[in-house]
Amino acid sequence: MASQPWLIIGLGNPGAEYENNRHNVGRMVVSALADEAGAQFSSHRSGAYVAQARIGVGEGGRPGPVAILAYLTSYMNVSGQPTRALMSFYKTTPERLIVVHDELDLAEHTLRLKVGGGEGGHNGLRSISQALGTRDYARLRVGIGRPPGRQDPVSFVLSNFPRSSRADWEVTIQKAADALTEIVTTSFSYAQQRLHTAQ
Repeated sequence: MASQPWLIIGLGNPGAEYENNRHNVGRMVVSALADEAGAQFSSHRSGAYVAQARIGVGEGGRPGPVAILAYLTSYMNVSGQPTRALMSFYKTTPERLIVVHDELDLAEHTLRLKVGGGEGGHNGLRSISQALGTRDYARLRVGIGRPPGRQDPVSFVLSNFPRSSRADWEVTIQKAADALTEIVTTSFSYAQQRLHTAQ
């Protein structure tokens, strides 16, 4: 298993109208990680855009391990089939999959790593779990908080981050990318402990 690359998928919806939505924060994180690695996304037959990247720095200053970064061309609620197709193409198992997604049940800017468990009403995760036949894959949860007042959660997640908070979100997205780098270059458990202790 250690020889398999990590497959890191950032969830979101396709199209310019959704690009800056809260629901697309997973995609933003994966894009930031690709930018940091100097990797370019290209269209993949699985129904995704994929970038193969060396992540972080290895021993002696050498480029770090290879990871496959991806975001899907399908809508959030049908994320499962392209995820399964990517895993099949790259011959990865659920133990080497990380899904980055928005999380209503965490306060804004809170980051959490976990493996398995429920989907918390997240349609993208539900679709992936159904397609894979397991919930036992890693998730990086990016807290976006609950909608204010009586705002509908669907309209909240499909709205953009306010301009006034975008600088703060850039910092959070970078921290999330850093957590992914730590997973790839060390281990999931070490990265989880470091992230949760820091927060």
